Amino acid sequence: MVRVRRSDPDRRDRILRAALDVVAEHGASGVTYRAVAERAGVPLGSMTYHFPSREELVYAAFSLLADTMHSRFDEILASLPPGTDPREGVVQIVATQGEGYASEMVLSVELYALAVRDVRYRELVQAWMLRSRRSLERHFDADLAPMIDALQEGLVLHSHISTEPFDVARVRQAVYRLIADPA
Repeated sequence: MVRVRRSDPDRRDRILRAALDVVAEHGASGVTYRAVAERAGVPLGSMTYHFPSREELVYAAFSLLADTMHSRFDEILASLPPGTDPREGVVQIVATQGEGYASEMVLSVELYALAVRDVRYRELVQAWMLRSRRSLERHFDADLAPMIDALQEGLVLHSHISTEPFDVARVRQAVYRLIADPA
């Protein structure tokens, strides 16, 4: 009897997104094949088919996170109408990663913690930061881009852990005061 394999072209992506959900709820150490398979709604055997090791699964999931977050970052900057002050793009980046994106903040902090301990994750974060800086360099001086990147990351982090409500007007005021007019 020949076994027919069902086509499921989105399975790998579902597994990665489920792995990120598990990390957001239980931390990177909480990622198991069983937990991710259950969350993704896939057979347990398909986990090792796509990801021979748990480490490969976690790394691929965090790579997807970095790609997704950078794409959103880059789209915001690229979609600024001509003549718009690019500092407004920085404000929009902070605003779009603020309220409603708590799980992405948790995931980012998990990734940063791994990057402190593991060179492979550090290289992943460095590549993500470099892409973000290249996006910023289209609007700001190259020597300023790393500082702007750090500023927006800090503002996003603080927006998630502050007991004060998120206030885009305060973010705008800070960004405009701290970053000189690039024009």
